Amino acid sequence: MRNDMFSVLRRSPFSLAKTRDVALRLGALIACLALLVVATPNSAQAFSDEELRNIAEQLNDKSASKKVAVIEEMAADGDPRVAPILKAMLDGDLYVRDSDEHVVIATKKGKVFTHIDIVSGEEVGESSSKELSKIKINNRLRGALRDALATLNLFSPDLNIRSAAVEQIMDARDPAMLPLLLRAIDREEDETLLARMELAQATMALAAGETTEERLSAIDVLASETTPQIRAVLSQFVASAEAEGYEPEVVAAAEDALEAVEGRLSTWQTIGDVYRGISLGSVLLLAAVGLAITFGVMGVINMAHGEMIMIGAYTTFMVQQALGTILPSGSAWSLVISVPAAFLVAGAVGVVIERSVIRFLYGRPLETLLATWGVSLVLQQAIRTIFGATNQQVTAPDFMSGAIEFSTGLVLTYNRLWIILFSIIVVAGIAAVLRYTAFGLQMRAVTQNRRMAGSVGIRTGYVDALTFGLGSGIAGIAGVALSQISNVSPNLGQTYIIDSFMVVVFGGVGNLWGTVLGAFSLGIVNKFLEPMAGAVLAKIFVLIALILFIQKRPKGLFALKGRAVEA
Repeated sequence: MRNDMFSVLRRSPFSLAKTRDVALRLGALIACLALLVVATPNSAQAFSDEELRNIAEQLNDKSASKKVAVIEEMAADGDPRVAPILKAMLDGDLYVRDSDEHVVIATKKGKVFTHIDIVSGEEVGESSSKELSKIKINNRLRGALRDALATLNLFSPDLNIRSAAVEQIMDARDPAMLPLLLRAIDREEDETLLARMELAQATMALAAGETTEERLSAIDVLASETTPQIRAVLSQFVASAEAEGYEPEVVAAAEDALEAVEGRLSTWQTIGDVYRGISLGSVLLLAAVGLAITFGVMGVINMAHGEMIMIGAYTTFMVQQALGTILPSGSAWSLVISVPAAFLVAGAVGVVIERSVIRFLYGRPLETLLATWGVSLVLQQAIRTIFGATNQQVTAPDFMSGAIEFSTGLVLTYNRLWIILFSIIVVAGIAAVLRYTAFGLQMRAVTQNRRMAGSVGIRTGYVDALTFGLGSGIAGIAGVALSQISNVSPNLGQTYIIDSFMVVVFGGVGNLWGTVLGAFSLGIVNKFLEPMAGAVLAKIFVLIALILFIQKRPKGLFALKGRAVEA
């Protein structure tokens, strides 16, 4: 067989030459591949062990400039063994061992320092502090180390670390980091992080790009993003464009991109103002809805309404303290228990005030004002005597902590979201009580015609007491909500009493839906005025506008026939 094969080859010189040519080409290909493997730098370990040890020893140089250059050189190759060395240097754990002049990472345990080899990462011995010399750093070196670590963290297997590194690089916008960022982009598989990396690349290319096309391409990428950070980048570029001598078409494109980003951010700012206004309106609604019953329906100018809110907040504090000894992690349950408890306690106090003071003053609004103002002072002093004048701490449950943050700068806090939902539930509950219960029917009957209601057998005095208790109890529920976003103190109610009267008067005395509309209107207007005029001036402007409005519509937005109106 073998002889047959050779005989065929000998008879076919063309086949022999062809076979030899194929063999030569195959050998050349293998050689090229071998050279390519040898010539390609190892991205995982750019330094050899000896090179890494030698360059690390240069970190002990006396010159800070030389140290910065060494740090940048170590970070530039992306060797994963470099990050622990630079991190140890930043933390003050990088030393030179006196016995062999080698750089080691030393961690202190008691009086003993454990040595960790910078190449292998393994423990290589122990010593006292006398056998080590610490590598000193200053603020300049700390900044260089942080930038270098951010660059190296681009290749971390942990997605969170890579994300933090990209954000740090975007803030620094150092063109020297661009080569490593490009390498990281080639490796990145997470699409969200890849988009952030390309955005960081564009922020660097905007100023450091070598051609007009590179800058225009960077502007296109930046114009698609809507964040305050990108607005700052474009603003800085446009401001320095004339001094830097950038091309006119690049400057024009940057100005257009800046205008587009600012327009979209303005829209998000408006959305944020509306949300904050609704949030403030829900707080005002909770504070005012009880007053809408006692003042709006009964015609009692109740200056002690704020103290009902305060009593609800202190009831929340007491419930949390009592439950804290039994269930330390049960802040959510304490909040659930506090709502009915605050309603009952504040409602009971309201019934006592109505039976002991208010019932003798119906039809004399100025005297009820003075009497309830005196009651408010008594209640404040009683709370100071019992709990002291200092603020009390009420812990919010976990589900009310935190916020939803958008890249556009919009932040929706969970506690405000829950209070908005809570205010809607409270108003719906009150509307249901007034509309569908016998007590609601009797209350409306007494409000509209007391004599007629009394003549058909309704106990008007009993309805008066329960109505005042209902308004006070709702104020106590408002105190539960306010304790989650503000300090619990004897002066808590005074903060909201004026706003509560403004809401009730603006919405229409005694009208529940007018109170809802008035609370949200005043809240939103306040939040739109505050950025322009400040918090105090905004309140003054709202008050002046409200006075002018009352001159035109004395009955508010929605007028209601009732005892106060008839009087």
